[in-house]
Amino acid sequence: MGVTEDIADDLAKQALQIEAKTGDEKVVDKVSEILGASSQTTQEAYLTSVRVRRAELRARTYLSQFDESSDD
Repeated sequence: MGVTEDIADDLAKQALQIEAKTGDEKVVDKVSEILGASSQTTQEAYLTSVRVRRAELRARTYLSQFDESSDD
């Protein structure tokens, strides 16, 4: 990835971790707002990373039900 995508992905990971830990859903939105004020490109990369990471979590959660049932 390029520097913009690397930074955006790192910020997305951190924001999602804080959101999961605190339950504050506004963390992701606030970071997006801060980024958008200075760099729309970084904001877009950040939001893409957030969506990808959320989708990955949903998919892994779904797949984990099969891993658990195969242990029997």
